[in-house]
Amino acid sequence: MAPARPTRSRSGALCGHLLLALTILTFTCDACKKVVLQVPSQLDAEKFVGRVNLKECFQSANLIYSSDPDFQILEDGSLYTTNAILLSSEERSFTILLYNTENQEEKKLLVLLQHQTKVLKKRHSKEKVLRRAKRRWAPIPCSMQENSLGPFPLFLQQIQSDTAQNYTIFYSIRGPGVDREPTNLFYVERDTGNLYCTRPVDREEYESFELIAFATTPDGYTPELPLPLVIRIEDENDNYPIFTETTYVFTVSENCRVGSTVGQVCATDKDEPDTMHTRLKYSIIEQLPAYPTLFSMHPATGVITTSSSQLDRELIDKYQLKIKVQDMDGQYFGLQTTSTCIINIGDVNDNLPTFTRTSYVTSVEENTVDVEILRVTVEDKDLMNTVNWRANYTILKGNENGNFKIVTDPKTNEGVLCVVKPLNYEERQQVNLQIGVVNEAPYSKEASSQSVMSTATVTVNVKNQDEGPECSPAVQTVQIKENVPVGTKSNGYKAYDPETRSSSGIRYKKLTDPKGWVTIDENEGSITIFRNLDREVESIRDGIYNITILASDKDGRTCTGTLGIILEDENDNGPVILKRTVVICKTVLSSADIVAVDPDGPTNGPPFDFSLESDPDSDLERKWRLVKINDTAARLFFQEDLPFGTYRVPVRITDRHGLSLITPLNVILCDCVTENDCTLRTDARTGHGEVRLGKWAILAILLGIALLFCILFTLVCGGTGAAKQPKVFPDDLAQQNLIVSNTEAPGDDKICPTNGFTTHTVGSSAQGICGTLGSGVKNGGQETIEMAKSGHQTLEPCRGTGHHHTLDSCRGGPVEVDNCRYTYSEWHNLTQTHLGEESIRGHTLIKN
Repeated sequence: MAPARPTRSRSGALCGHLLLALTILTFTCDACKKVVLQVPSQLDAEKFVGRVNLKECFQSANLIYSSDPDFQILEDGSLYTTNAILLSSEERSFTILLYNTENQEEKKLLVLLQHQTKVLKKRHSKEKVLRRAKRRWAPIPCSMQENSLGPFPLFLQQIQSDTAQNYTIFYSIRGPGVDREPTNLFYVERDTGNLYCTRPVDREEYESFELIAFATTPDGYTPELPLPLVIRIEDENDNYPIFTETTYVFTVSENCRVGSTVGQVCATDKDEPDTMHTRLKYSIIEQLPAYPTLFSMHPATGVITTSSSQLDRELIDKYQLKIKVQDMDGQYFGLQTTSTCIINIGDVNDNLPTFTRTSYVTSVEENTVDVEILRVTVEDKDLMNTVNWRANYTILKGNENGNFKIVTDPKTNEGVLCVVKPLNYEERQQVNLQIGVVNEAPYSKEASSQSVMSTATVTVNVKNQDEGPECSPAVQTVQIKENVPVGTKSNGYKAYDPETRSSSGIRYKKLTDPKGWVTIDENEGSITIFRNLDREVESIRDGIYNITILASDKDGRTCTGTLGIILEDENDNGPVILKRTVVICKTVLSSADIVAVDPDGPTNGPPFDFSLESDPDSDLERKWRLVKINDTAARLFFQEDLPFGTYRVPVRITDRHGLSLITPLNVILCDCVTENDCTLRTDARTGHGEVRLGKWAILAILLGIALLFCILFTLVCGGTGAAKQPKVFPDDLAQQNLIVSNTEAPGDDKICPTNGFTTHTVGSSAQGICGTLGSGVKNGGQETIEMAKSGHQTLEPCRGTGHHHTLDSCRGGPVEVDNCRYTYSEWHNLTQTHLGEESIRGHTLIKN
């Protein structure tokens, strides 16, 4: 390690350099502002300190430097710290000198002054603070002019570490511009820390360089942390502003107001934003045609507006502007570029269409339709094939009957006049029309309604034509009474020749006759009744029967008309009751309403009279009563407490002229609440109705049948199992003569004697003394046989248990019930005696 140099000698040398620099600076520069700042003892890097007024400094130059490297001042007067500062109490006062200069040599002097000042401050501070902490080494941000002319290598600044007082320090840098692209642009002197640039730099390619500075000792020791170093490239106005398009095309409507926006142009500049180099100004250099001046441009935004309302597309439909953009806010030394702007004038409907002639004459044959009879033309100065040019024609007068229409031909813009309803020469020989024309688009200028429409007159001459018969009116009527005798003649249909107004020579033919009721006379058109006319037929509406007639002349020309036969009503139908079955829910009502109708017309219809039609011997009026409700309805009451059932009640209804009919009513007295309850079920009390089972009732029946089958199957299976059970009688009864037979036929009825058999059901009271021979007795699903001994004998069921009953015999002797304990001999004697006497053919034991 190199020996440390004496501190005092180094301070003296530095002070000497500082004084020399101050002296040179004094002769070459003038301080433009002196500012005294009071700051805290500790400040962070890049901290805002204050703001000063620099207007006096900007009067002579545009670059300002601070004499203190720990501070930097911006163009707007903002003062920031460049490094973290730690001060003692007696060093709270700082003096900062602000200088104006543009000379490169003076810049170098300022940089040297900043460096020497920094070294002195660091050494002075180190004597007080070095024992406590080591200071950061932090040079001020560095900048260089874009496209600088040198000389190269160009000195930028010096970096130095505080540890150089105690060690030999070598300086080095890395980063973009050193060992990364663009390589070898910057380098630093190893011993002094002087930073140089080797060639010019384009700011539009590299705005700044962020380098890393290192301070190391010869043996590789690093006393300082790596230091970020930013080199900013100061912009030079070396880029022309460029329009975003080579040619701009805009459209503006004619006759628009002054100040209407036409469009906006835009330009870009690659120089540094928010500086004079990119402050652009727009202007119009030239207008073609030049006179009159119609457009203006906003200098800052590039918006083109109209400066006059004299734009007329019919005179000039396009303008061309030569426009310019210049940086440095349009100053004469700024860079500029030009472009072209084409402005098309849009059409508006400011010209009315006008007829080329004021009057037209045309002709058309009568009875022709859907034919073109005239074409009219108009002139319009507006843009062709637009809504401002296309015409809409209308008929203003003379077309009250709707015989004509006028439409626009889309290809030629002509008005086409057509006949849509035939003309009649006999009625009018000439028609005068007034037609008008407007554009599809509304007229843009304010004007009265009379001036916005051009008009013309059209005279249409109607040519006569030899016509066929005319069926006029097309529908003719004749009145005939219904039910007139067949063969009755009446007036029919009449057609005529429009030329002679006569019906001679016209033949008639029937085209349609739905019922075939009439025939038509071929020469006169009169009709003859062929079948009976009935007004009340369902197909007849409003009493009118229509037939179609064809009329023709000798040349075969025809016309068609309709003859309506109005059938005059006759009172040939009596009133009837349409609903023949009446239901009276007796539990809630005592009457029912009946309504009568009459097919005849109103003059032969209601009001109706209602009465009961009964025989002298009948008690109908005693049971029923009719009360009239209105002209067409009555109410039927039952007067006695009649039983439920169906009754036949004949009712006579008489119309206003005395014509009557008897309608037999079927009246059902039903136990119901509503009429539907009675009609949907069968009830013995009504005598009518039908059983209607729902799906759930059918399902319940099916389930019941299935359940019965299950029970039957269970009983059959139980009987089969019982046959396999062990015998209940003693073995000594195997030879008994009482045989249980499965014969279906029952035995003979026999009144038992005192010593006969008595059937008894265990668990129930006695049914009688005398039983029926051959009858089976059921006891819990098992058969029981009881026998009685003559005299005082005891009976008990042979199987099962139950209460003991004492029964009297037929002779009145008591019978005691006891268990069946009989010997074989007793049983044999008893059975042989009675079976032989009574000739018992068999006993059938029935199992339920």
